[in-house]
Amino acid sequence: MSIELKGAPVAAAINERTGTALGGLLEKGVQPTLAIVRAGERADDLAYENSAARRCEKLGAAVRRVTLPEDAAQARLMENIYALNADAAVHGVLVLLPLPKPLDGEAVRLALSPDKDVDGITDCSLAGVFSGSGRGFAPCTAQACIEILDYYGVGCAGKRAVVIGRSLVVGKPAALLLLARNATVTVCHTKTADLPSVARGAEILIAAAGKPGAVGADCLSAQQVVIDVGVNFAGGKMCGDVDFAAAAPVVSAITPVPGGVGAVTSAVLAAHVVEAAARSLRG
Repeated sequence: MSIELKGAPVAAAINERTGTALGGLLEKGVQPTLAIVRAGERADDLAYENSAARRCEKLGAAVRRVTLPEDAAQARLMENIYALNADAAVHGVLVLLPLPKPLDGEAVRLALSPDKDVDGITDCSLAGVFSGSGRGFAPCTAQACIEILDYYGVGCAGKRAVVIGRSLVVGKPAALLLLARNATVTVCHTKTADLPSVARGAEILIAAAGKPGAVGADCLSAQQVVIDVGVNFAGGKMCGDVDFAAAAPVVSAITPVPGGVGAVTSAVLAAHVVEAAARSLRG
């Protein structure tokens, strides 16, 4: 039976560090503040928003929620982004993507101030992940995968790592973060030939396909460490991308859904907000 890599202790360790840093900022009269921008009422957006808000508020950071209807005009959305960019009291902005159609998420991504991009969606942040310069912030979910591996002592150097999914939010940045830790990385996607065969060869498998049950028994092997990034709702219940029932008896370790990556993602986001506030003091 596999070991469950639960997110709660990882998040607690991150929160302890963040709380110390936040306390120092409060002593200087700086209130770290996150603005969350959401259009529509998607269940996964609401889950992430509520989790992020609870985490930030519990640590002592302030949260502003900017909520727009699903049919909001693009101009109204952009006005909110520009206003948040200009507001010195807001240190981080989280835009819940993808936006409902026909809203243009690319326009938002290009307009957002890189200094306030705490979820790594701007070109500046992504370039920092690509170059390893440390400029900007990595996407929170991708960094959460690495935080889990680090916390549980899963070394990446020399390991065969497979990432299923190539989004800018998780797949691509997760692959680059693994590469920075000297893993040998393969990125799989819908056009990958014989994906199960490739996946079975992984020692570290990150599932970010965005489809429930996308990773089944034919993708799994003994000694694998599986990080399930999926947040899906099937039959009214949250589930991941990995068939957990098939994986648990086979793999070495796996993150549960819920209770895995999501909890760590919120902790990483709060840490980014506090770091953005600290950077604002440094100018």
